[in-house]
Amino acid sequence: MSHNVTTVIGLEVHVQLKTQTKLFCGCSTQFGAPPNTNVCAVCLGLPGALPVINEYALDLAVRAGLGLDCSIPPMTKWDRKQYFYPDLPKGYQISQFDLPICADGYIDIEEDDSADVVRIGIVRAHLEEDAGKSMHDEAAGRGDTRIDLNRCGTPLLEIVSQPDMRTSSQAKAYLHELKLRMLHLGVSDCEMQEGSLRVDANVNLHIDVDGRLIATPIVEVKNLNSFRAVERAIEYEVDRQFDDWEETGKTIKEEPKTTRGWDDAVGKTFLQREKEESADYRYFPDPDLLPVRLSKERVEAIRATLGEMPAQTKTRLVSQYNIKPYDSAVIVDAGRSMIEFYETAAEIAGDGKRTSSWIQQDVMRYLNEHGCEIDAFPIGASSLGNLVKRVSDGAIDNGRARDVLAHMLDSGDDIDAAVKTLGIESVDNSEIEDLCRELLSENPQIVEDFKAGKQQAVGSLIGQAKKRNRNANPQVVRKTLIQLIEAM
Repeated sequence: MSHNVTTVIGLEVHVQLKTQTKLFCGCSTQFGAPPNTNVCAVCLGLPGALPVINEYALDLAVRAGLGLDCSIPPMTKWDRKQYFYPDLPKGYQISQFDLPICADGYIDIEEDDSADVVRIGIVRAHLEEDAGKSMHDEAAGRGDTRIDLNRCGTPLLEIVSQPDMRTSSQAKAYLHELKLRMLHLGVSDCEMQEGSLRVDANVNLHIDVDGRLIATPIVEVKNLNSFRAVERAIEYEVDRQFDDWEETGKTIKEEPKTTRGWDDAVGKTFLQREKEESADYRYFPDPDLLPVRLSKERVEAIRATLGEMPAQTKTRLVSQYNIKPYDSAVIVDAGRSMIEFYETAAEIAGDGKRTSSWIQQDVMRYLNEHGCEIDAFPIGASSLGNLVKRVSDGAIDNGRARDVLAHMLDSGDDIDAAVKTLGIESVDNSEIEDLCRELLSENPQIVEDFKAGKQQAVGSLIGQAKKRNRNANPQVVRKTLIQLIEAM
């Protein structure tokens, strides 16, 4: 590109709230139920059925908003958003237009290749009910479309960012932090494959032409089912929009906003329709639902339950347990349960660094191999902490401790039973000291070499110690050898 081009990105993220029932009725929000079984007169939009607000959804929305540093207005209301689509039974969606439940927040992000903090503004976060799902069956050329209304009425929080992102990597970092906060707060499970976190990306370009700023038409890209797809779609749109501008010269003033789908298989967007504006939806207050007043006391009571935000936890773990920022990020990114597991184990072990290493190398490998979360790990945090403590104390070396862990995972035995079964005997300090004195007396040249500055000389004696006593901890042996030589 010969011109100075700035990419302008704003994201709209739909987060499904973690409720047991829908936003305006008592139907289950369970994922995977047979089609059209979690439905009733309210979510089917049958005549005479009246909505009743799910108060827990209100509290979750406030919780999410506070976690995004939004303001919570004292009053919010419900509006009808009119549009006709096969999976929208009422012909309108209950949403929020001019008085959203959360507004004016922000998320601070750091890009992977930079330590600079970028603040991404959040315009609003509003509650709305989900629509159904159209399932297209193109087998044998039939082209059938069937409607599953199980999802109708499921509570969504739509989080709308300011167009503050300038690169696809910033968009990915924003989504990562947003998802992390929603999981941390218990607001949503954020399972993209189940549709509980959905992303639409608004993209256009600002092109500097001889000092004159030209903006290309805005495109909203849908069907983004992974953070990687968001990155790829934005990068594709940047090139496509610039090529289109060079060919047609069309600007934001001459062409309306359009919606494009994303085909992940071919890596391209495709035109769907011209995007409706707010006037096209003919918003008006829902006559069946009263406005909601949120007292300051209710909001502050929810704020008091938030606890640390993920960024605060990362900083605290670094200072409290003396681990690297990268290790802290790995633990925090794995979720609140992993943070609790790590802290419990680290406190018992008395060694934050070693505990972090064991969790990343051994615990997380097990979780990845078995496709489970830390809550399903067969060994409790206290047991892992005790095992790591024995390594730190020199009672068991790292290699034998990993044998113990493997046996515990296979058999369900506790540490003592595993140690006994594997024939690992603890070696007391006097026994190690006697062994080291014996080795030093047999190898006077190694003593001289060490005193001459060759500290690696004791390495060969550690191997000999292991041959004579397989339960001798190499770290304890090295420490004892050095102490004895220095005392000579």
